[in-house]
Amino acid sequence: MINRKQVCIVGAGVSGLAAAKAFAARGHEVTIVERSGDLGGVWAPSRSYPDVQTQSPKDLYRYTDKAMPDSYPEWPKGPQVHAYLTEYAADHDLLRAIRFNTTVLQMDRRPDSRPGWRLDLKGADGSTSHADFDFVAVCTGQFNEPQTLSLAGEESFTAQGGCILHSSQYSDAALAKGRKVAVLGGSKSATDIAVNAVNSGAAEVTLVYREPVWRIPYFIGGLVNFKRILYVRAQEEMFRSWGIGAMSRLAHAIAKPFIWANWRGLESLLKVQLKLGKCDMVPEGRIEDGVNCSIPIATPDFFPMVADGRIKAIRGSFERYDGNAIVMTGGQRVRADVAVLAIGYKLGVPFLPQAYRNKLVDPDGQYRLYRLIANPDLPELGFVGFNSSFCTVLCADLAASWLVRYADGQLARQPTEKEMRDNIEMMLHFKRVERPAAGVYGGLCVAPYHFKHFDELLADIGVSGRRSNPLVEKFTPPDAAAYGRFLALAPDYRATA
Repeated sequence: MINRKQVCIVGAGVSGLAAAKAFAARGHEVTIVERSGDLGGVWAPSRSYPDVQTQSPKDLYRYTDKAMPDSYPEWPKGPQVHAYLTEYAADHDLLRAIRFNTTVLQMDRRPDSRPGWRLDLKGADGSTSHADFDFVAVCTGQFNEPQTLSLAGEESFTAQGGCILHSSQYSDAALAKGRKVAVLGGSKSATDIAVNAVNSGAAEVTLVYREPVWRIPYFIGGLVNFKRILYVRAQEEMFRSWGIGAMSRLAHAIAKPFIWANWRGLESLLKVQLKLGKCDMVPEGRIEDGVNCSIPIATPDFFPMVADGRIKAIRGSFERYDGNAIVMTGGQRVRADVAVLAIGYKLGVPFLPQAYRNKLVDPDGQYRLYRLIANPDLPELGFVGFNSSFCTVLCADLAASWLVRYADGQLARQPTEKEMRDNIEMMLHFKRVERPAAGVYGGLCVAPYHFKHFDELLADIGVSGRRSNPLVEKFTPPDAAAYGRFLALAPDYRATA
C-alpha cells in the first residue's frame, strides 16, 4: 500500500505543472508554491520579451498527454505558450492548488523527526508562515533568478535618463522606439531583443557579445527543419556517450573520419546560409564541441541586420558606464539610452540550507543528481526541469513521471543509495573528462543525449521507449505522444490514505 503524501511543488512553470500533475494523478495531495502572480515561469507575460517564441517546434515543446493547438504556428509565440500552459493546468485541476505570490524563504528537515521538510513561506502581504510536507519537488529550473551586473557609472547613466534592465524586464517594445539600444549577450534572447528593437523603431541598436558561436537556423539549408538533423538518434549516436563498452568505443573510432566530415559539412553550410563571413561572426571552435543546451537558434533577420548595419555587433563586454555612453572592454564608446542585459540567470536553490547545498553541488558547480532528478543524500526531495534541453516540456514530463514513482518506491529499477552514488560519480567523470561540453549549466544539460536520457528514465519506470520500426526510430525526432503511450504501459497504482 502506498500512503498518500502531502507534496509541495516549488514553482508553477513548465516543470512545476508537470510535477503537480504527476503526483496528483497518483493520489497525492499537492500544493504548488509560486512566487509570482501568474503561472508559466519564463512564459508569464510579465517576464516575456516581445516576439519571444519557442526554440523548438511545437511537437517537441509539449506534454505527453496534450498537443498544442493545430492553429499554433510551428514555433509558437510567448502568449500562445502561456495559454497552452494555463489550459493544461485547468485540464488537470491544478489551478486550485497554486498559492500565488508566495515565496519560499528557506526549507529544512521537519523538526518532529518525521520524514519530509518544513518550508518557511512569505505571502504577498509580507506575512510569514511555515508548512510541513512529506515530499518536495523543486521545479524552479534554470531560468529562475536573473543574473546581475553592477558596473561603475550606473548612477550617472540613469541620472541622465538612461535605463538599465535585464532581458526578462524588456516586456514593452515601446522602450526601444526612437532610442539608442545596447544589448549585452550572445544568447537567443539577446539577438531576439536586438532584432525587435530594430523593428520597433530604435534609433540605433548595438549587440555586444564575447565571441561568435554556432547558431542553428530553423531550417538548415532553407529546407530541412533542424529537428530532423539535430534531434534524431542517428545524429546523437555520433557523440560518444557514457557507460559504453569496448565495441562501441571501437565503432566510434572507426567512424571518426565520417563524423568529422559530417560536422565540417554542416559548418560550411551554415557559413554560407547565415553569411557568417560577411558579418565577421565565424566561430573559432568546432560545432560538435558546443552541441549542448547553450547552442542557440538563429533569430530570423539577425544576421541580415548585422550584415547591412542595422545592428552593430561588437565583440567584448560592458566595462563601465560613462555619462550617456557605455565603454566596452575593447575601449569602444557606445551612446545608449537603454542597456539590456541578456546575461542569463543564476542556477541554484538558494532556499536550501548551505549544508544541503554542499551535498547537491560540487565546488566546480556540477550538480550531484541521479538521472538529473534525485540525490541520495537529500531524502524526500527531487528536482523536475533541471534536466534541461530544447525539449524542455517533454524532459520535465518524463522526469516528473520518474520522480513520483521514485518517491513512492514504485520504479521497476528502484536504485539503491550506492547505485545512485556510483552512477553520479560516473556521470561527473564523463562530464569533466570525456565531454566537457556536457558540463555547462552545472552538468544539467541533456543535449545531445535526449534519447539515451529518455531511454534510461523509461527503463527505470519499467517500459521501453523504442518504436517497432528501426529505421523510423533512427531518423525520427522525439515524439511526445509516443512517450505518452509508453508511459501508459507502465504498472499502474494509486496512493491511499
